[in-house]
Amino acid sequence: MAQVEIKINGRDYRIACEDGQESHLSSLAKYLDGKVGELVKEVGQIGDTSLMVMAGLLVTDELSDLREEIEDARNQAARDTQSAIDNTEDKLAAQIDALATRIEKVASALAAS
Repeated sequence: MAQVEIKINGRDYRIACEDGQESHLSSLAKYLDGKVGELVKEVGQIGDTSLMVMAGLLVTDELSDLREEIEDARNQAARDTQSAIDNTEDKLAAQIDALATRIEKVASALAAS
């Protein structure tokens, strides 16, 4: 198991992670440190715990918004797919009707002769 040194709000932390995930964890820590930094500018140094909770809530809110966007995109894709299916079914039905009309004409011509 790998170990990564990260810094959040000026404090160093040693975090364990899966081998090969060090860079990803470092990126996540930098992002979180940025959120904490934004909060410090807004509300000041109100304590690590409060800052971490607030930063966690901000990140969770972003995640929630992204999940909603993904769900909306999935729903739109499903609607688009259903619309394409309905359109294809309508085209096939029209072609079947036209073919049935042609068959009826041929049958009528054969019956008349």
